[in-house]
Amino acid sequence: MPKKIETRKSAIHGNGMFAIAPIKKGERLIEYKGRRRTHEEVDEGESGDVDSGHTFLFTLNDEWVIDANFEGNDARWINHSCDPNCEAILDENEDDPKQSRVFIESIRAIKPGEELTYDYGITLAERHTPRLKKIWACRCGAKNCTGTMLRPKR
Repeated sequence: MPKKIETRKSAIHGNGMFAIAPIKKGERLIEYKGRRRTHEEVDEGESGDVDSGHTFLFTLNDEWVIDANFEGNDARWINHSCDPNCEAILDENEDDPKQSRVFIESIRAIKPGEELTYDYGITLAERHTPRLKKIWACRCGAKNCTGTMLRPKR
């Protein structure tokens, strides 16, 4: 199968993933990989610091998180957008929830040179103060940009 994506510098933020070949709607592009950790383990370390404005965490369920800070792959470089061209698909393992997996799939056709993005859907227990909204500012540039990666609580 030919390689269709690569990592390089992004105008949105830091690194990003880009199409280097045409991608059709519904294509599975990459698995989001990293160490499986409990929410408690993540909260005890620096990976889950809400004040960082940066996360390589992907919630699998109430107990497990994929932490791409450890053993992560290039999927961690896919940036957030309020008007994404991809989505994260959870492949649940009901027998062993720790082994559930996340895949990034295209939700529309993507042209070579386009940056891959998905909606992070970040939810925080903390009140969404102006300070937190600034920390989690969105720079996607979409017409419908909300200005923050934080999902409304309502």
